[in-house]
Amino acid sequence: MSGPSLGFFGVVVLLAVMLTGMPIAFVFAFLGFVGVAYIIGINPAMNMLALDVWEVFSSYTLTVIPLFILMGMIAFQSGISQRLYAAGHVLFGKVRGGLAMGTVMACAAFSACCGSSPATAATVGAVSLGEMRRYKYSDALATGCVAAAGSLGILIPPSVTLVIYGIMTENSIGKLFVAGLIPGIILTGLYVLTVALIAMIRPDMVGPPADPAPLRKKIVVVASNVGEVVAMFTLIMGGLFLGFFTPTEAGAAGVAGIVVISVLRRQLKWKGFLQAVETSLSNTAMIMLIIAGATIFGHFLSLTQLPTAAASWVLGLGVHPYMVMLVILGIYLVGGSFMDSLALLLLTLPIFYPVSQQLGFDPLWFGVLVVIAMEMALITPPVGINVFVIKGIAKDVPLSTIFKGIFPFLLAEMLMALILLFFPELATFLPSLM
Repeated sequence: MSGPSLGFFGVVVLLAVMLTGMPIAFVFAFLGFVGVAYIIGINPAMNMLALDVWEVFSSYTLTVIPLFILMGMIAFQSGISQRLYAAGHVLFGKVRGGLAMGTVMACAAFSACCGSSPATAATVGAVSLGEMRRYKYSDALATGCVAAAGSLGILIPPSVTLVIYGIMTENSIGKLFVAGLIPGIILTGLYVLTVALIAMIRPDMVGPPADPAPLRKKIVVVASNVGEVVAMFTLIMGGLFLGFFTPTEAGAAGVAGIVVISVLRRQLKWKGFLQAVETSLSNTAMIMLIIAGATIFGHFLSLTQLPTAAASWVLGLGVHPYMVMLVILGIYLVGGSFMDSLALLLLTLPIFYPVSQQLGFDPLWFGVLVVIAMEMALITPPVGINVFVIKGIAKDVPLSTIFKGIFPFLLAEMLMALILLFFPELATFLPSLM
């Protein structure tokens, strides 16, 4: 069996074993180890296994992951999501469909201090779902809106997914954060526009507008509830953009800032802080194990020359590069419907990234496009993680209803992918100024 054929066989076996429900990290590591042992021998494979695990768990660059996760968990424990939703409620309450629009904006704002889509969906959903139901919003729109807008957590910086992409492809994490900013703002706008169109076409789905608030109250509520997030976002992104911080230092500054804000507001209890630390540790351990396993499997793929063969094969087809990107987006959309989005990203990057480079695409642009594809994977049936997060909050709402509510927002994400495909400057302009 040739090297690329062996690599392709390894990917097929990996997908088959994943469907059995085995832990993803160990599937990656075991099959990668067996593959390397088959190609170059058991002793080199043992050395590679030890070295890869050590390098991942001792990596300074990867320390940014627990820091941003901890920042999001402390933000959750300190009640920032409630304050953000209160601001969105006041701003959009008078507009038909305004509560759903406020939910989208709250998700976007919370993403700026979180970096995780499931955490964003769970945090804002816990506050917003009951309120939208109180104002007679349909279950489909209420749940679909939160599940979709929660996916902004991996696009609007700081994003853990962009961190992992940067580490796996050896690109600047700071530039990736800046690259995701404009697309994140545009996608937020598309979600708000989607809600407005639903309210126009199906007014029965949004219920009556909430009670309007006077201008003075709007200013006071927004300033008091959004100011801290703006300050945190300015601290992190401003420091990265101006070169004051490395990504790890930005994460540390973010954690310190969110702790200070929470203590000054007297809304962070010791028990909540310990829960935030515990959750951050378990999530970090899970992600680090998956990255270590994917690194081992990636070395196996490199030995088989599958990525190089795939790039050469694509170039030999003579198809337009944008058609190749559309196929890659389609693979992510289909793949995300039956496997975890992080596992899909780590599995496909060693193959798709070399292809994108051979086709001459900007690596920062490709990273943002991949993250948007991951967002779609987070809400596509039957495995969309965000859908099950919302199901856990709204236990009486059938999964079919949530997926039905997600469909219009999925179309908005597809439109965003097409916009970015044809206007790559949206992702590359700001990083070019750094």
